[in-house]
Amino acid sequence: MDSETLQRRRSSCAAGNNNNAVVGAKRVKRSEILAKKKAVEELIKAANAVMNPLEAFHAYRHFRLNGLCVCLKSGHGNQLSSAVKQYIQRLLKLNMEGPYGSEWLEEEKVKRREMVAPEARYIFVHEMADSSADEMRIMLTGEDASTPCLDDSGPLVGFLHYRFVLEEEIPVLYVYELQLEHRVWGKGLGKFLMQLIELMAQKNCMGAVMLTVQKANLQAMNFYISKLRYVISTMSPSKVNPMMDKSYEILCKTFSDEAKAVLEN
Repeated sequence: MDSETLQRRRSSCAAGNNNNAVVGAKRVKRSEILAKKKAVEELIKAANAVMNPLEAFHAYRHFRLNGLCVCLKSGHGNQLSSAVKQYIQRLLKLNMEGPYGSEWLEEEKVKRREMVAPEARYIFVHEMADSSADEMRIMLTGEDASTPCLDDSGPLVGFLHYRFVLEEEIPVLYVYELQLEHRVWGKGLGKFLMQLIELMAQKNCMGAVMLTVQKANLQAMNFYISKLRYVISTMSPSKVNPMMDKSYEILCKTFSDEAKAVLEN
């Protein structure tokens, strides 16, 4: 065999080995991607499987501050009573018809479908039947304030609708709605509920909490950005394309470097 032929064979073998290495690397990368995807899906599944997430947060079962005394209950979208559905619809219209403006008629239909979805999770806020008497009883008896809401708890004064979802392959807790009656605004209840949501997200290994806010809802924008330190996400229309004329912003607060790199930077 002449030297030229030998050299060609060596080059061919080297090329073949390189091709095999590339194919092998692609297979490894693909298997890693699939494994990561499966792990993330399992996180979402495990989070959704928790029947009563409030059991893990005893300190957040009640809120007593600024003359307001409420207790919290958890719920699921496909288990709502007719009365609760009507309450949600009424409060949504009361709070959101103004910020949505001409978009409300269509948006209301969307929200009605979203609220009863099986993956919808809720925290319901009930006013205590007798707030002053309840506070006095706890002060006198030293009773554990973390006792869960009883069936005779008072009327609803608000709710929080959230879901565990994937955004850009990052597992997140997405707040669909945080709605409170006007008479309980300004007492720290909204901040209290968002603190609970952030703890729930971290406990379930979510990379972030995300939510959508109407630009016209200046009070909500100020609440999330200035008071709670949320930032406009890279997924928000104003960041994706500044020329987009959308009526909302997507906000986020991240808990991991990966989530921060994808959703913030």
